[in-house]
Amino acid sequence: MNLTKKKELAAKVLKVGKNRIVFIKNHLPEIKEAITRMDILDLHKVGAIQIKEVSGRKKLVKRKNRRRVGKVKKKINTRKAEYVIITRKLRKFVRGLFRIGSIDKEKKGEIRRQIRARKFRSKRQLKESLEGL
Repeated sequence: MNLTKKKELAAKVLKVGKNRIVFIKNHLPEIKEAITRMDILDLHKVGAIQIKEVSGRKKLVKRKNRRRVGKVKKKINTRKAEYVIITRKLRKFVRGLFRIGSIDKEKKGEIRRQIRARKFRSKRQLKESLEGL
């Protein structure tokens, strides 16, 4: 007697896994007759269908997170990245001024040395220093 479909229905109705459903041998003809969800619930109340306890490892204590390669949160030093961004921006600006003819070759070299020495923190600061000259 194949009762797998009945077992699946009982598992769905009782909201447990299929392997936790147990049919009592004495009540097999009644279980075979059961068609609806109400029939299954009634059989469960009578005791023809029982539910096994949960088997397996009980998770009593939560495991601590292990500090491995993917878990290390390290503060990243962004000074170099900031330096590269501002330097490129300022050099591009100076190159534009040189092409236009606002500054000569010597002045361009001097400004580039100052950029490398991080004299200017922003493009605005560079413009202000050029206006002063």
